Amino acid sequence: MARILVINPGSTSTKLAICEMGDEEEKIVLEENIHHSSEDLKRFPHIYDQYDFRRDAIFEFLNQHNISIHTFDAVVGRGGVMKPIPSGTYRVNETMLHEMRYTPRREHASNLGCALAYEIATQAGVPAFIVDPVSVDEFEPLARISGLPEIERQSFSHALNLKATCRRAARDLGKRYQDVNLVGVHMGGGITVSAHRKGRMIDVNQALDGTGPFSPERAGGLPIGDVMRMCYSVPPYEHIKLTYEQMFKKMVGQGGLVAHLGTNDVREILRRIDAGDEHARLILEAMAYQVAKEIGAMATVLKGEVDAIMITGGLAHSNLLMDWIAERTAWIAPILIYPGQMETLAMAEGAWRVLKGEEQAQEYV
Repeated sequence: MARILVINPGSTSTKLAICEMGDEEEKIVLEENIHHSSEDLKRFPHIYDQYDFRRDAIFEFLNQHNISIHTFDAVVGRGGVMKPIPSGTYRVNETMLHEMRYTPRREHASNLGCALAYEIATQAGVPAFIVDPVSVDEFEPLARISGLPEIERQSFSHALNLKATCRRAARDLGKRYQDVNLVGVHMGGGITVSAHRKGRMIDVNQALDGTGPFSPERAGGLPIGDVMRMCYSVPPYEHIKLTYEQMFKKMVGQGGLVAHLGTNDVREILRRIDAGDEHARLILEAMAYQVAKEIGAMATVLKGEVDAIMITGGLAHSNLLMDWIAERTAWIAPILIYPGQMETLAMAEGAWRVLKGEEQAQEYV
């Protein structure tokens, strides 16, 4: 049995959990989402400037619950926006810490995860890990090629939840993740559709930079000509004058359901549909339509050899969305639905696999 502290920094909160992991049982014994107000966070010009503030909040949480850091066997933090790396559990090292502080690929709260885990683990005298960050890259050469040699397709995805839930799906099929082919779908604020072949995630839509289906907050794939005309204020978009930052926010954060319906809350949209709002129904069904199209595309990556389609994330709670997707894709393979996300246990499981010797911790270089 191992006791593991899990730290997951988000844009407006720090999620904490204490997990007890054993061969017979894995459970979250204590979990808390520490909310950080916009007033608190606007004091910090850059993400890493929040480090002391978030660290102190973690220690306050532990003190409130009379929890000693010396009761932990490991601390695992959410992996940040790192350079492309294979899937796995990584020991936090100086190279990782330096990169996340000084040269991250993007500013994101998850960049703090490794440093927060490292400080607490060092004080406790136990190892610190990260597991399957968003930059997990298991692409094959064909998947990297775009229509311009200057631009390479990149692997950014909800790798942590996708990998963990695909392992669960494989178990439910009575097989190992290394022995199955799956189309894995994460449906949250962003949507990732991925192809998993024999334990490797060999292709994904790059939801952060505008490919694949639109989502509650992201515009997804757009006609590139219109995007260019909008960026350069060329007719018919001459009235639109946006900076790069404003344009990026329009596509990531203010796109998708937010742009069409003014909300990212699918529960609210479902209430509108129940009240007879046909426009809301059209837009939500269009999102499901695009997800189904991307599932079909990933099935072709696997050459039609698909053991199951796995769908996870918060939007998987909606029976209407799942039915819309299933009616277009159920002919491909059985559909397995796991509502919500497994990120907390996924992080703890990654650390536990290393602690019990099932997996070797990888070094970030």
